[in-house]
Order: sequence, then C-alpha cells, then structure tokens
Amino acid sequence: MITSVFFDAAGTLFEAREPIGRTYARLARDFGFDASEHAVDASFRRAFGAAPGLAFGLGHRHEELRRLERGWWRARVGETFAQLGPFPDFDAYFDALFAYFADPAHWIADVEAAPVLQRLKGDGLKLGVISNFDFRLYRILDGLDLTRYFDSITISSEAGYAKPRREVYDAALARAGVNARDAMHVGDSEHLDFAPAAALGIAAVLVDRENGPAAPSIAGRTARICSLASVPEVARVLELA
Repeated sequence: MITSVFFDAAGTLFEAREPIGRTYARLARDFGFDASEHAVDASFRRAFGAAPGLAFGLGHRHEELRRLERGWWRARVGETFAQLGPFPDFDAYFDALFAYFADPAHWIADVEAAPVLQRLKGDGLKLGVISNFDFRLYRILDGLDLTRYFDSITISSEAGYAKPRREVYDAALARAGVNARDAMHVGDSEHLDFAPAAALGIAAVLVDRENGPAAPSIAGRTARICSLASVPEVARVLELA
C-alpha cells in the first residue's frame, strides 16, 4: 500500500518564470557582458549536463554546506561563460544571479501542484520532496506556499548524495519512516527520478508535459503522465500493482 508520495522540485512542482538562458543573458548585460540568449542557454546546458551532482558527502556543518553549494553554482556559471568571452565583473554578476534565483517571485508553481498536494494530504498520504536543488529551495517552496503540504524535504547537499544515487532516496525514505514498497516518487527526469526510483522498488511516475500520454500509461509499478493532475489516480492504481 502506498503511504508516502515524494516529488522532485524544480521542473515538477515549479519552474522558472522565464527560460534560464534568457535570465542568464539578460542579467549579464547589466554587468557589461553581451551574448545571445541562445548561445548562453546552449553553454549552460553543456556545463550543467556535465557537472557532478550537487552533493559533497556526509559530515559537513551547516555553514560549510552553504559555502559548498554556492561554490558549486559559481563553477557552473563560470563554465557557462568561459567559452563566450571575457566577463568584466563576473563576481558581481554571480552574486546578483544567485540572489535572483533565490527569490520565489522568479519561480511559478505548476497550476496543478497545490490542488494535487491538498488532495493527497486529504487521502492521508505523507508527502515529501527529493531534490538536487540547494538550500534556496526552502525559501522558494515557502514563497510559493507549498511547504505546508510536505512532511519532509530532502535536498542532495544535506543528504550527502545527489540523484540518481540511491543514497538520497534511502535518506528520504528513512526520514519519512517508510520502505520503498510503500512509496511513490514523481519527477520530470527519466535519468534522475524515474529510473532510480523504479530500480529501488519505489513506484515511479514520470511527468512529461510535452510528450507524455494524454491518459496515464501504466506498466507494473511505473507510470508516465502529462500532468500532475493524474497523480492521485495513478497512486491508487500503483498501490495495487
């Protein structure tokens, strides 16, 4: 029986109000660097795709984790612009960019997020987040009025490991006090969410808003959907699998 449902955060519960590449390029112009949105976006995707997980192992103190998280992002942003030309005041730019994405006003919740979370809570399910986001996630979820739905929030840096590593899932399960068989995970990444959750025996749900099936596609303890609105229905079906 499924008693807990976990969600990925960015890309699943909420997304940036404007494309990431556009924001990077727009703010860069304020600091004397002019490059096209397309070039910046392509470079960011290469840098982010090749990056190690946002996690640093166990045993770090709170203040050290915050420093490591910020340093991880500074490296990614630096890699993004490294091939695009000299940046007049990169440090000031990075400070502004990091603060920009910490502001909940620059993110928007999926229209189905709150209604679905409310319904799941009403059905008596425990809810959690498993995310490779950094500490700024807490402020974003608060600002989007989503924190109140969750019984636990597990971020990769604090767990010591990032998705798709099983350790971050194990940490979330332990925090919720449930085993894999009684849990479901909902995310938008095949590689980071769907495949690793399924491999652990967690009921796995992939949200594919662009190419997902109009009606939920269910196979064993996995499902593919095009909208968060299908999550309650899928949970009822998967708990019988």
